[in-house]
Amino acid sequence: MTRRGWLLFGAMCFLWGIPYLLIKVAVEDLAPSVIVLARTGIGAAVLLPIAAARGYLTPLLPLWRWLLLFTALEIAGPWLLLTDAERHLSSSLAGLLIAAVPLVSAITSQVLGSDDRLDSTRLLGLGVGIGGVVVLLGLDLHGQVGAALEIGLVVIGYGTAPQIITRKFAELPSLAVISSSLALTAVFYAPIAALQWPSQAPSAKVWWSLIGLALACTVAAFLVFFALIAEAGPNRATVITFVNPAVALGLGVLLLDESFTVGIAVGFPLVLLGCLLATRKSEVPEPLPAVAEA
Repeated sequence: MTRRGWLLFGAMCFLWGIPYLLIKVAVEDLAPSVIVLARTGIGAAVLLPIAAARGYLTPLLPLWRWLLLFTALEIAGPWLLLTDAERHLSSSLAGLLIAAVPLVSAITSQVLGSDDRLDSTRLLGLGVGIGGVVVLLGLDLHGQVGAALEIGLVVIGYGTAPQIITRKFAELPSLAVISSSLALTAVFYAPIAALQWPSQAPSAKVWWSLIGLALACTVAAFLVFFALIAEAGPNRATVITFVNPAVALGLGVLLLDESFTVGIAVGFPLVLLGCLLATRKSEVPEPLPAVAEA
């Protein structure tokens, strides 16, 4: 990659590695719905006018059903579930479990008929990655089954939603899809958040966490991610998936005094190795075209 590409890559690794820390801080004083509303509402307020001014929104109208499905799988569902799960799990463990997203992506692409088929190495990678998740859960879960199930649904959503982008929105600007999804999520959670609004004003650190989630982890992150895709291509851009959890782990241990456990030391490398193997390009040869018998 170019120097600019590396700078964008480093920025993305940080911007999408810190949400787990900020969510952990914010959830001390605020309900998950309030946090999601603040993050999506501010994000939509910044990004949606940009998309509208560029004329990006009109082409989305015929695809509104797919937009709703993408929004549910990528933002509305996962952001609430992840925030709620962090009331019970450490930010580092939540971030590490999210590292399993490429495993789900690999499985989903096969179910939906991807041309890049699974070979023995990729199947091995799926097994190793799933084994790493089992180790993380087995050693570090401590009975928080509900929170683990929430993270599991987040992983499924994150691993499935990009398939919609690839199949339905590939010809449309990503900014249009993301800004619209943020706006739809904010509208959906506004009445729920109003009912769960805190009776007392949150602390200063919670306010700063909300601002960071909205402006850094949402607005800036998506703009930088689009620039990274344009600069380095989509395949290199997705490598941030393997670095973000390490950032989440480091911040959780250093700033929140979270423990670096045996489960993390053993399970996280297995998850990363499994993801790398499971998402590599298949070496299974393409079948020869059928020849009609005489």
